[in-house]
Amino acid sequence: MQPQTTRLQRSFGNLAYKLEAWAENPWRRLSAISIAALFGFFTGSAITSVAGVLGQIDPVGALIVVVGTELTVRVRNSGPATLLNQVLNMSRIGLLYGLFLEAFKLL
Repeated sequence: MQPQTTRLQRSFGNLAYKLEAWAENPWRRLSAISIAALFGFFTGSAITSVAGVLGQIDPVGALIVVVGTELTVRVRNSGPATLLNQVLNMSRIGLLYGLFLEAFKLL
């Protein structure tokens, strides 16, 4: 016996399709991808700032960044190039760019 589908399940089940339909306009797609890259850059700067201030969680922060990066690469390679995959990929690139920029500030 299959459980009953609720209105919440139907609305969240179609969320990916609605997002793809919304992003058919190239400017909307570009804006979503740009916002993801900027958010990733902000996250990379925030991670290094927090790790630098505390000074004790450098290995843990590095482990979280490496595991998160590897997971996003595996998700990207697992399916077709949808908007969610492109947004995830650009946020990963922004994160790495933020980390590299903070590293070059220390030189």
